[in-house]
Amino acid sequence: MRALVTGGGGFLGGALCRALLAQGHEVVALQRSAAPALAQLGVEVKQGDLGDAAAVSDAAKACEVVFHVAAKAGHWGSKDDYFAANVLGTRHVLSACQIHGISRLVYTSTPSVVHAGGDLEGVDERIPYARHFLAHYPASKAIAEREVLAANGPALATVALRPHLIWGPGDQHLLPRIIERARAGRLRLVGPPGKRIDATYIDNAVHAHLLAAASLQPDAPQAGKAYFISNGEPIDTEEMINRLLGCAGLPPVRSRIPFWLAYAVGALLEATYGSLKLKGEPIMTRFVAEQLATAHWFDISAAQHDFGYQPIVSMAQGFTALRAALR
Repeated sequence: MRALVTGGGGFLGGALCRALLAQGHEVVALQRSAAPALAQLGVEVKQGDLGDAAAVSDAAKACEVVFHVAAKAGHWGSKDDYFAANVLGTRHVLSACQIHGISRLVYTSTPSVVHAGGDLEGVDERIPYARHFLAHYPASKAIAEREVLAANGPALATVALRPHLIWGPGDQHLLPRIIERARAGRLRLVGPPGKRIDATYIDNAVHAHLLAAASLQPDAPQAGKAYFISNGEPIDTEEMINRLLGCAGLPPVRSRIPFWLAYAVGALLEATYGSLKLKGEPIMTRFVAEQLATAHWFDISAAQHDFGYQPIVSMAQGFTALRAALR
């Protein structure tokens, strides 16, 4: 088949492109910058922005399935930027599917769309969307996810996957931030110990996307639904952070600050950066404080039942692979 991967130059998008090529498919990647490494592999790279409806439509031409991975992530930035990329961009993808008669759309969402600030322990997809958000990223992703699922129908089958905390070799987002802050002595644990979280090794995230797409059709169990994706091995936040640091040859972080202090600092920094129009992003925000101080792990049995998802790389195997890659 011919598949479009938006954000093909990113961590998940790139891994998905390589996996699709390995299966013998034609792959088109839409992204804002050039991607010579992808082009050398045989990916047809289309440069363009999600906010450009014509560019999205051009990239989708003659494709049979779309993996909409691209998004503006992070915890800081303007509302307009997040909504332009994540909401308007998704609408352009949906429109391109309609224009070109594409019958399958796999949307990469996030568990943050249901995180309302408290602990989430073993919850499944019956949990509702959060009513308020502390960052524009989850707010915009929640709107986009709703619209993708609402678009499911006889002509276009859609599914939304919510992989949590994707990590592994090639990560240019989570791991570099942790390493940078640890080396600078600015990394702290937040809140009480023992809060467990889910994580998703990169190969498992790709595997879930391929499985969800393979049998996707209007009457498939996954059509029109959202699914939590992870390794299915909840881990204490401090253990996850310290094992990642260990893979990079860095000592564990032990310093811990209370949640109320991290939240207050985040609120102050948000106000300061906003009022003074400072460049960059705050080292702490209210959203990050809540993410670090709460438990959030999820029941993945629905994905296992509906389209056969099973993690293919364990956490232990993932840490071994990451350590070898970093060395």
